Amino acid sequence: MLDRSSETLIALRRIVHALEANAREMARASGLTQAQLLVLHTLSRNGQEMPRDIARSLGVGQATISIQIDKLEARGLVRRERRQADRRAIWVILTATGRNLLDQTPDPLYERFSARFRDLSPWEQAMLMAVTERVAGMLDAEDTTPLLHPAETGDVAALYSSESS
Repeated sequence: MLDRSSETLIALRRIVHALEANAREMARASGLTQAQLLVLHTLSRNGQEMPRDIARSLGVGQATISIQIDKLEARGLVRRERRQADRRAIWVILTATGRNLLDQTPDPLYERFSARFRDLSPWEQAMLMAVTERVAGMLDAEDTTPLLHPAETGDVAALYSSESS
């Protein structure tokens, strides 16, 4: 019989596997890399952001974001526009094509989790969040960008990988 720490790690691996499989399916359905989807989801909050704010929000460097923005712009999913107040600053703007692609990209894992999470009592939600934060700390994952609602972000692991798409 396994000890509790081993059983817990096995359960965590199942969670990671489900998250990765969902991210791959979303990437396959959209034709974009996971990193590109993440940038689009971040932009979907306000429709526009500055590259440094996208990078900060996702916990990555501006160079990483610039590469992803270049690829998204080439596909017509975002566009860059100089700010009127400060011509040196640039907005990255989600295009209608980008918004449509996001709307057509399902995220069944998020939908399922959200529905079940809402069914929990407030104290259960708080307890689950506290335990999850504690586990993240035990795994030294405090500085890792969180997986947020698809309207905010998507899978972040791809930003830390060496994707070439």
